[in-house]
Parts: sequence; structure tokens; C-alpha cells
Amino acid sequence: MSDVVVTVPQGFWEEWIAEGDAVGEPWSGEEWDFFLGGYPPKVLPGERVYIVCRRRLRGYAPLVRLEPKALRFRPGPTGYALIRRGGAIAVTIPGEIPGFRGFRYRWWDRSIEIPFPEWKTA
Repeated sequence: MSDVVVTVPQGFWEEWIAEGDAVGEPWSGEEWDFFLGGYPPKVLPGERVYIVCRRRLRGYAPLVRLEPKALRFRPGPTGYALIRRGGAIAVTIPGEIPGFRGFRYRWWDRSIEIPFPEWKTA
């Protein structure tokens, strides 16, 4: 299996951070989901869900599980949620990453990841 990468829309960045359990915060006891439509990736619990926003890799959180999800206006599963808890880590890689819909599998080697203390604002 493999780690996955998703994009948070730049206009939603501050709201997404405020949702809870950001980098450096203790686990609140809650779980958080990242909803995507379509078919789920081949990813296992414990693998990483990386976040991209404003053309930069911002960090990752370990995946707890995948859950089928339905949209309110459509019956049956129409997508899935990537479920995480606390434990997010701020890392980035050299270069920009344009935003995209859906998910991608991690395409870089983990050895190029560097700490990213400015993950909120850079």
C-alpha cells in the first residue's frame, strides 16, 4: 500500500486548521474526517495522509481508517472519509505542488521531507 496526498482549498485553510488537533496540539479524543468522492485509495491504517495547501506540502497525519460516506442528497455510499486523530506532523518537500481534486499517492521519497515549522502561514 502507499501513503496518500490530498489538497485543502486555500480559502478553507484557516477553518480547516481550527477544526481541531493541529500540529503540536494534544489529541482531543475526537476523530476527524477528510471526505472525498469516488473510489477510495489503497491505503492502510497507520499509513500517512499528507496535506497540501497554497502550493506547499504542509504535513501529514496517520490514517486511522477509511469509512464509506454518503452525500445527504444521494442514497448509498458516494465517497469515503479518511479518518485521523491527533499526531499530525509538519513536514514539507522542496518545490511547489499545485492543488488537485481527489487524492494522489505519495510520489517522493520520504528521505527528502524536512521539518516545516511555518506550516500554518508560509
